Amino acid sequence: MGTEKSAGIVLFRNNSGKNEFLLLNYPQGHWDFVKGKIEQNETSHEAAIRETREETGITNIEFIDGFEESVEYDFRFKKENIHKKVIFFLAKTDEKNIKLSHEHNDYLWLEYNDALKKTTFENAKNVLTKANEFLSSTS
Repeated sequence: MGTEKSAGIVLFRNNSGKNEFLLLNYPQGHWDFVKGKIEQNETSHEAAIRETREETGITNIEFIDGFEESVEYDFRFKKENIHKKVIFFLAKTDEKNIKLSHEHNDYLWLEYNDALKKTTFENAKNVLTKANEFLSSTS
C-alpha cells in the first residue's frame, strides 16, 4: 500500500461579524477544504499555503495558532491502495475574490451550519466542527 501526506486549510473570513468557511467543489462531486500533497523539502505549513494560493488565488492568510487536526483514510488510485494522512490548519483571510483553479468546479463561503451540511465527508465535517469550536473558544 502506498502512502501520501497532504496538508490543508480550513479557511474562514469574517463577513459582517459572522465567520464564513470556504468550501471547494471537487470534480468527483464532493465539497471539501483546500488541500494537497506535501512536496519534497516542504513543511506542512508551506504546503498548505502553496495549495491555498494554487487552488484559490488567495495569498493573504493568517494561521490561527494552536489548531491542527489530522485525518487518515484509504482510497484506490490507478489500481493501487493508498493510505492518506491530511494535516489541517485553521487560517483567516480578508480576501473575498477566489481565482478557482482547474482542479475545482465551484466554491462557496458559508456560515458554519450551512458549511457543515454542504461538506461531503464525515472526517471533514469533524474537522470543521473542531475548527468552529476552536474559534468560539478563542474569541
